[in-house]
Amino acid sequence: MSSSSVAPAARPPIRDALVTAAFRLFLERGYEQTTVDDIVALAGVGRRSFFRYFPSKEDVVFPDHEGCLADMTAFLAAGGPEHEPVRRVCDAARLVLRMYTENPAFSVQRYRLTRRVPGLRAYELSVVWRYERALAEYLRGRFAGRPDGTLRADVIAAAVVAAHNNALRSWLRSDGEGDVGAAVDHALGYVQRTYARAADAPAAPVWTGPPGTGGERADDVVVLVCRRDAPLWRMVRELETVLDRP
Repeated sequence: MSSSSVAPAARPPIRDALVTAAFRLFLERGYEQTTVDDIVALAGVGRRSFFRYFPSKEDVVFPDHEGCLADMTAFLAAGGPEHEPVRRVCDAARLVLRMYTENPAFSVQRYRLTRRVPGLRAYELSVVWRYERALAEYLRGRFAGRPDGTLRADVIAAAVVAAHNNALRSWLRSDGEGDVGAAVDHALGYVQRTYARAADAPAAPVWTGPPGTGGERADDVVVLVCRRDAPLWRMVRELETVLDRP
């Protein structure tokens, strides 16, 4: 990961105790059958402590995403014009990977839980959308002024998220076996090869008339006037003559 990535903040012990208690109960009783009161009782804290850290029971399943999103946003904001934008968003996605690999057992456990509970799956999708939006907003700023800047930004952000999640979910389905870092690098490398050069390349010049007229590389077209019954070979020759004129 880039040396400019943001170091993870230390987590409060009570917060970790609540997460540990919640997942223990989810596995023993099931997600729907576990209440917030059950969680705080097992963790040995009050309800107020729970809601200080988590707005809802769903949030305790994803305790690290808010911090990771903040880290990603800060990482993107720290990027300057010297950073190639597609490479930058791919590096930002690796912050999410780092979050998952810090505790592989927990990540696999959460993946299994979200597959069983439709409400958690919907919640997870909303989290993924927030990551994608952060990437897209950064790219929109980098591509500002281009006629297709918003389109490029949104397509590339979606591609980064799709590539990252394709490799990550394969790793989670395999119970955390294998080199997920290499798999994500391979997937994001595909995105970079596909979009990086095209994203920064200037638009191809379009001819507007013969050289010397003052508008040969603007945004119009060459207009060639010919008789309706002129043969095609003559039209082509006339066009070549115009474009090659000194």
